[in-house]
Amino acid sequence: MKKIESLKRIIILQLSVIGIIIDTAIYAFFWFEEYYPVLARRARGLNYYFRGHVLVILIYFVLILFFTSTFGGLKVGYLKPGDIIFSQIFGIIAVNLISYFQLSLMGNWLVPIKPMLLCSLVQFVFSAIWTVMCNAFYHRVFPPRKILFVHGDRPIEDILYKFSTRPDKYLITDTLNISEGMDKVKETGMSGKFNGVVLWDIPTQYRNKLLKFFYSNNMRVYMMPKITDVLVQGSDSIHLFDAPILLTREYALTAGQRFAKRTMDIVCALLLAIIASPIMLITAIFIKLYDGGPVLYSQIRCTRDRREFRILKFRSMRVDAEKDGVARLASKGDDRITPIGRFIRAVRIDELPQLFNILKGDMSFIGPRPERPEIIEQYMDEMPEFAYRMRVKAGLAGYAQVYGRYNTTPYDKLKLDLIYIENYSFWMDIKLMLLTLKILLKPESTEGVETNQVTAMKNPESVETEDRDQENI
Repeated sequence: MKKIESLKRIIILQLSVIGIIIDTAIYAFFWFEEYYPVLARRARGLNYYFRGHVLVILIYFVLILFFTSTFGGLKVGYLKPGDIIFSQIFGIIAVNLISYFQLSLMGNWLVPIKPMLLCSLVQFVFSAIWTVMCNAFYHRVFPPRKILFVHGDRPIEDILYKFSTRPDKYLITDTLNISEGMDKVKETGMSGKFNGVVLWDIPTQYRNKLLKFFYSNNMRVYMMPKITDVLVQGSDSIHLFDAPILLTREYALTAGQRFAKRTMDIVCALLLAIIASPIMLITAIFIKLYDGGPVLYSQIRCTRDRREFRILKFRSMRVDAEKDGVARLASKGDDRITPIGRFIRAVRIDELPQLFNILKGDMSFIGPRPERPEIIEQYMDEMPEFAYRMRVKAGLAGYAQVYGRYNTTPYDKLKLDLIYIENYSFWMDIKLMLLTLKILLKPESTEGVETNQVTAMKNPESVETEDRDQENI
C-alpha cells in the first residue's frame, strides 16, 4: 500500500515538473524566434553555438523551477487550485522580468518587451490549464482522507470549519472527545474506517501515548503542536556521548546571523524606500486632501526584549479612531477605517513608512509583527509564552503574515512566529521576502479580525493554550 501511494506521489511530482519543462519550452520558442535573431542582428558577430543556447534555456529552467517551488506552485493537491495557479503566475512574472533584463544586458539595450509579454500570456494560459488537469488527476488517484477528529474540552467549531473548506482533501467522518477514554480512541481509530487521525488540543500525556500508538500501527496523525513542541523542533542535536541530546539555546540568533540580517535590512530598506518614494508621496497627498488630518500615524510598539519604539504608518483611520483611549485591533468591516485607508491597507501601502523604522534599527525586514504594550499585556495574561516572540527584533513582515492571516488567532500566530525564531536562517529571510510579495496581492491577508477574535483573550475557555498542569514531554 505504501509503495503504491509513493508511486502516485512521484507521478504527481513528475507532472508538476513536466509543466515547468513546457513553460521553459515556450520561452525557448520565443528565444529562437524573437530574441536571438534580434540580438544577432544588433550585435554583429554574435553567434551562439548549441551549448550557448542550452545554457540560456537551462538558466531559465533553473530560475522558473526555483521561483515556482518557492511560491508553492508545485504543491498540487496540497494547495487549492486557485492558489497554485496564482503561485505559478507570480513565479512566471518574476522569472520573465529577470530574463527580460538579462536579454537586455546581452544586447546592451532594452530589447522589445512585446514578445516577453506574449510569452508570459501563453505561459499563464498553459499553467492554468495544466494545473486544473493535474489537480483533477490528483483527486482521482487520491480521494479525500477519512479522518477521525480527537479533541479536548475546548470548542472545535472553528477548526472543523477550516477542515470543511478542503473537502477535496480531508473528510472528518467522526469526532471523539478524549474524555471517552484512551481505549475508545484507539479502538475507533484502528477500526478500518479512517485514513488518518487528528489529535487536536488534548492533554500532552494522552497525546504522546496516542501518537506512539498510531505511529506503531502505521496510521497517519495530524497534530496541533504546543509551544514546547515548536521549541524542540528548533533545537540542535548534539552528541556528547552515546545518548542523543537536544539543545535549545538561550539566544535566538548568533552574532553572525544578526550582522547578516542587519546588513540585508539596510540594503533592502534603502532600495525599497527609493523605489516606493513616488507611491509614498502620492499616498501622503491623498490622505491630506481627504480630511486634512495628519498624514502619518505614530504609535508605541514593542520590539526585541520588549523595548518600546514609535512605529510609523500612513494614517488609515479617522483622526478620532481611539478617542476613548482604548486600544483595539481593527475588526472586519471596521467603520473607523477611511475609504483611502481601506485601499492602502488592502495593498499594504500603509506599512511603507516603517522602512524608516528599519533603517533606524527599531525593526527588521522580517520578524514577528510589533504589538502595542497594552495588547501584549492582554495576551500575556492568558499566554505568558507570548514573551518568547520578543527574543528577536520586530519585523515589517513575518512568518505569521506569510503562512497565517490577519485574523489568525493570537495563539496560532505565536506558534508561527516561534517556528521562525527557532528555525531561523538567512535563506528563510530571503524566502519570506519573496513570499511576502505574493501575499501582497491576496486580499484575505488584510482582513480585520472577527469580533469574537478581538475579545477571545478575555475568555480563556475559547483559546487554545498550553497544558499548564499536565506538560509531560
